[in-house]
Amino acid sequence: MNILFYIAALIAIFATVRMVTGTNAVHSLLYLIVSLLSVSVIFFLLGAPFIAALEVIIYAGAIMVLFVFVIMMLNTGSGGVRKEHELLKASTWIGPGITSAILCGEMLYVLLAPAFHPMNRIEIPPAAVGALLFSKYILIVELAAFLLAAGIIGAYHLGQKPKLSHHRYLKNEEAAT
Repeated sequence: MNILFYIAALIAIFATVRMVTGTNAVHSLLYLIVSLLSVSVIFFLLGAPFIAALEVIIYAGAIMVLFVFVIMMLNTGSGGVRKEHELLKASTWIGPGITSAILCGEMLYVLLAPAFHPMNRIEIPPAAVGALLFSKYILIVELAAFLLAAGIIGAYHLGQKPKLSHHRYLKNEEAAT
């Protein structure tokens, strides 16, 4: 099972580097999803299936949907339509598709392997995770929530168009100032 860990770790590193160095926001978002999925595989291989499920549901699911909405709110102008057509090309999906297929194959192998014995498997109930998150690690949870909210508000303000006034008296006052 060590080889599966190293494959997932290499995919996580590759996808994260591609996400950070990417010039297209949507491509970076796709690689971020692959990176989060590979981290989920790593958690599962280390014997933490609950954390792996949380990683997929919360990060790769809900937060990525928010990022997609933020990207959609950004004002891309006339070039946005051209970029949307580029997303339908197969070449856009080859990298994230291959890395996701490798991760899917790893998960199927781990789930269907008859002799899978994780190293020190300790069952941790969800209530214990919640109690830790909202007691000992509450500052980290609040900081993450603050950073996400600040990012969404910043993206909204960056994507706003300047408001035009259509009243003739207001146009004269704006020209005078």
